[in-house]
Amino acid sequence: MATATPTKGERTSIARPSAQANSAEGVKVDAPSRREFMYYIWGASMALLLGEVTAGLLWFVFPRFKEGEFGGTFRLAGDVLPEAGSAPQWFPEGRFHISNTESGLLALYGVCTHLGCLPKWEPSNTRFECPCHGSKYESDGAWIEGPAPRGLDRFPVVVTYGDGTTASTDTTTGAPIRLDSSKVVQEISVSTGTKVSGPSH
Repeated sequence: MATATPTKGERTSIARPSAQANSAEGVKVDAPSRREFMYYIWGASMALLLGEVTAGLLWFVFPRFKEGEFGGTFRLAGDVLPEAGSAPQWFPEGRFHISNTESGLLALYGVCTHLGCLPKWEPSNTRFECPCHGSKYESDGAWIEGPAPRGLDRFPVVVTYGDGTTASTDTTTGAPIRLDSSKVVQEISVSTGTKVSGPSH
């Protein structure tokens, strides 16, 4: 068989693979197996769950509410204190009534303990009355009648007198603070982030 020989002056052309082709052929990435894929999914799920738990713990541990908004602390000047035995003072921003009863000072949560309606103070009857289902409460939040299971819930109060001394709500019982009549009330601090259940009947 005759082989063509290049004549003088002609160049022979030899096909050589390029460096790019060599590198493309040399690198081969296998797709992950089903087991590896499931490991990736499991790992991502665990990381997401851990992130949610951490965020939840931080949300629980650190304060969530600013002062002066519901869920936070309200600082009221002492001159807002109602006279003993007079009508309770309503503070809509904090959803509470300041009630200065004969037995002491209370901050009553302004929500009915039955189904969450908003009882209103009725001056003619000198009591709280719920417009939804007729539950009625005394000025200190004690239950009178109606379907409510207990009296109005209370918020803890700290009273600061002019001389710097303080008096606080017993957060176990929610009993009223007996004010010292010989001292001037300078500030009333109400914590709406903590609720003490009203007395049962």
